[in-house]
Amino acid sequence: MIRVAVIGVKALYLLFLWLISAAAASWLSERKGYGERVGLTFGLLLSALGLLMVLLLPGRPGSKWRVDGWLPRWRRPL
Repeated sequence: MIRVAVIGVKALYLLFLWLISAAAASWLSERKGYGERVGLTFGLLLSALGLLMVLLLPGRPGSKWRVDGWLPRWRRPL
């Protein structure tokens, strides 16, 4: 019996790592003032290394990263 549609657990974990790092890099680069596309490109092409590279980028003046800090404040809805 040949199983064609079986994917390994390691491959699935690597896929999740790739997607989560791309989303996190996109979010971080948008907060640092570079736009979502820069982080998404780094995250998709370089995976976890791209996320680290986005973390090393300096925040632009007036960006959410510089104004609000590294973690946004959760505001209570009115």
